[in-house]
Amino acid sequence: MRKSSSTESNANKKKKGNPSMKRTASGRPTDFIREIIEEDLRTNKYGGRVHTRFPPEPNGYLHIGHAKSICLNFGIAAQYGGLCNLRFDDTNPAKEETEYVRSIMEDVRWLGFDWGDRLYYASDYFEKLYQYAIKLIKAGKAYVDDLSAEQIREYRGTLTEPGRESPYRNRSVEENLDLFQRMRAGEFPDGSRVLRAKIDMSSGNLNLRDPVMYRILHASHHRTGDKWCIYPTYDWAHGQSDSIEGITHSICTLEFEDHRPLYDWFLDQLGLHHPQQIEFARLNLSYTVMSKRKLLQLVEEGYVNGWDDPRMPTISGLRRRGYTPESIRNFCERIGVAKKESTVDIALLEHCLREDLNKKAPRVMAVLRPLRLILDNYPEDKVEELEATNNPEDPSMGTRKVPFSRALYIERDDFKEEPPDKWFRLAPGREVRLKHAYIIKCERMVKDPQSGEVIELHCSYDPETKSGGPKATRKVKGTLHWVSAPFALEAEVRLYEHLFLKPNPEEMEEGSDFKANLNPKSLEILTSCKLEPSLAGAKPGDRYQFLRLGYFCVDPDSSAKKLVFNRTVSLHDTWAKIEKAQKQ
Repeated sequence: MRKSSSTESNANKKKKGNPSMKRTASGRPTDFIREIIEEDLRTNKYGGRVHTRFPPEPNGYLHIGHAKSICLNFGIAAQYGGLCNLRFDDTNPAKEETEYVRSIMEDVRWLGFDWGDRLYYASDYFEKLYQYAIKLIKAGKAYVDDLSAEQIREYRGTLTEPGRESPYRNRSVEENLDLFQRMRAGEFPDGSRVLRAKIDMSSGNLNLRDPVMYRILHASHHRTGDKWCIYPTYDWAHGQSDSIEGITHSICTLEFEDHRPLYDWFLDQLGLHHPQQIEFARLNLSYTVMSKRKLLQLVEEGYVNGWDDPRMPTISGLRRRGYTPESIRNFCERIGVAKKESTVDIALLEHCLREDLNKKAPRVMAVLRPLRLILDNYPEDKVEELEATNNPEDPSMGTRKVPFSRALYIERDDFKEEPPDKWFRLAPGREVRLKHAYIIKCERMVKDPQSGEVIELHCSYDPETKSGGPKATRKVKGTLHWVSAPFALEAEVRLYEHLFLKPNPEEMEEGSDFKANLNPKSLEILTSCKLEPSLAGAKPGDRYQFLRLGYFCVDPDSSAKKLVFNRTVSLHDTWAKIEKAQKQ
């Protein structure tokens, strides 16, 4: 069951990140994990070594919570001149696929990390784990149990009641060895027998009440094929895998804190190298679910269009939406590492993205909901090439030419027939400036005779007000973006919002589940958008700022015949406003 979490107060957030994160004199972040490692280095606990690992199970795609763990494990190794392994804890062939292995490797690389020649799998150690199990059986520390899974749960007891010993717990060493070897040979059906550790059925820690080490499963493994029909449980394989690889610091999330005594018991009984397990609070993000089981449910039941749907919190989904690895790494550093679970406002993640894209994304003009506009006093056959800045934050990105003509498109939302107070956009008789171009005035409008909808505007332009020209000093309050109609590119644009309506999607009414909080307006597809012609060569993954509209990324569905863009994030920066208010 997921632990309850409280949303972090925005008032406690500072631009430098989590205020609980300490920093060294050099400005480098430090935290309780790094303090433990530095003490271990001072005392030469592991011979001066720092060796971490990122150990995902290949049973789904990685999400933003895994990104925090990736940045932490690889980042600590780099900071202290150590090593970090990538290891797949592939102990359950029923749920694991090669597709997940490939996606995880791609995600880790995309985030900017490299495991070198240290790619491992728990399945690499199946034979060694089996021999370790034999050793425990011979020492009278493990036994074969014939109880069913339901009976094992019943015998385990509860938090307030001790467990009961299995009637098979005191089998002889010889009988246990014989049965376990026959389990490996495939003589017994699935679920008929398990191997359990013999620890303490009265322990206050349920994990120590004779946990299952092996179960029978006649299933093909993605790496070992049909070689095995018994598979180690995660709890049995995990600690030993860390030990085999010489890991010094096994950094994991809080739900494994109660498992640490079990891992210690296994290592102590086997006399193996003993990594130090350190638990930290996992990442919870508002408007998001992090459970792989629930994310898989969304995929399999068609609520989203696959694991890389841009509404998903998966790394592949964030990448497709247009997130940058730098923004995610910055986010993970700023939220810091804590021992207590809390929920981070998604506005901080979006703020980190805007900060990064603001520096590197070229500015272009795009009209998402076009309204045709005719400049009646502009020559019909005239086309100007106007100079436009690519990114005012980075002059080195230079300029581009944008065609300007008599027929243009503007945003439908930039015109109102009956404007409200403080309306600085276009209206009958009103003037605005067209970005990089001229001041124009709305003279009249054309309406659809059936619907009464405005379908075309007729305006005049002031040729003395060309941007950058010697007489461009006349000021108006509104500036609009636009696209030349004869040169416009057609595009599909997908506008994404939060996948869930509530900050905590798992707050629900009795009788419903988290899917009741799905946002029915999380995706809007616009099919008749108009883009400036400089985007003709845009490739999947390219990121841009559409002036006044937000940051957008070319989707992999895009082609030479059909441009497709995803809105990565809007320009409205909630987090920046919160920070500004806190400083006042």
